Amino acid sequence: MTDKTFSVAPVTFGGLDKPFSTTDKTFSMTDKPLSGAEKTFSVIDKPLSVANKPFSVTEKTFFATDKNNKRDALIGLLRQLAGYVQQNCKNDLATLLSSGFEAVSTSHAQTALAVPSIVSVDNGNSGQLLVKVKPVANAKCYEVRYAAVPAGQAPGAWQSGSLFTNSRSMPLNGLTPGTNYTIEARAVGGSTSYSDWSAPTSHMSL
Repeated sequence: MTDKTFSVAPVTFGGLDKPFSTTDKTFSMTDKPLSGAEKTFSVIDKPLSVANKPFSVTEKTFFATDKNNKRDALIGLLRQLAGYVQQNCKNDLATLLSSGFEAVSTSHAQTALAVPSIVSVDNGNSGQLLVKVKPVANAKCYEVRYAAVPAGQAPGAWQSGSLFTNSRSMPLNGLTPGTNYTIEARAVGGSTSYSDWSAPTSHMSL
């Protein structure tokens, strides 16, 4: 078979420094195996420069936009499917769950916070008491109040000891040393805002 030489039209890829050379554009087709020189193409020897550089801002924006569009389309389809399941499950929980969707409670009934219990009251600095309560589920913080109990007299007016997020150490400051105080605490948060006050505890400030 007579050697044939095929000429490939010059092609320039974006990012290449130059089009293929004459050597790159020709190769031989013969009845014998190609020689080493004939089997080597410079386009294989040097990778495209576009692979050697990061995506441009425009390319990144394109991919991000495409991804967001696909996500929005998927969310839309899932919402349509959820609506179909809800309409056809006939308010049967087992049927709804068998679809693969999770059930969401639509109940808006208020749930009262549990009443905290005072675990301990300890003396801190002079004129300071440290109150510790058992944590309450769903409580955002705790309110403590106290009233002085003079010897042989009824308790005085309640005074607020402020709000505390740390249930393990709630300091009451500015107390009178040698005076007994009755102390109560309640949880704050949840759908009902406040729990009931705890059972009172008495302790003397030193």
